[in-house]
Amino acid sequence: MRPQSVIPVCITKMTLTFEDFPPGRLGTFGPRHVSRDEILAFAAEFDPQPMHLDEEAASKSMLKGLSGSGWHLCSLMMRMMADGFITRAASLGSPGVDEVRWLSPLRPGDELTLDVDVVEARASKSRPELGIVKFKCTARNARGEALCEMTSPILIKRREGT
Repeated sequence: MRPQSVIPVCITKMTLTFEDFPPGRLGTFGPRHVSRDEILAFAAEFDPQPMHLDEEAASKSMLKGLSGSGWHLCSLMMRMMADGFITRAASLGSPGVDEVRWLSPLRPGDELTLDVDVVEARASKSRPELGIVKFKCTARNARGEALCEMTSPILIKRREGT
């Protein structure tokens, strides 16, 4: 089993600012169990396609079995990011997502972990009180297979006097 986080213990209780996100591995978060019922409920409300709702139809699809919606997986990744570090960060929001790639299906019973890397951190030129941190997040199942990769910048407040 992977460690839940590699964020140093000394910063887990305080507000994280831009300076706490240098390029490199931020941490691994999770695990998060995904049930069949959860997959069906999400699909019924938000992505009612046969491969997410019906076992027989899913078995005949290119996914070869019931699979969670990619949007469900992105939502789970966001929750894991929030629980892992965003709710402790001086986040000012995000201008969007640069890229999302669904690599393998999310299956009922999967135990997800989320690897988070800082790929870039730069101070804003137009707003010196904030920095822009670009994260690459990779959701994996218990076998270590990458299910989804997402790259996204987040605006984070800088420490005063920086």
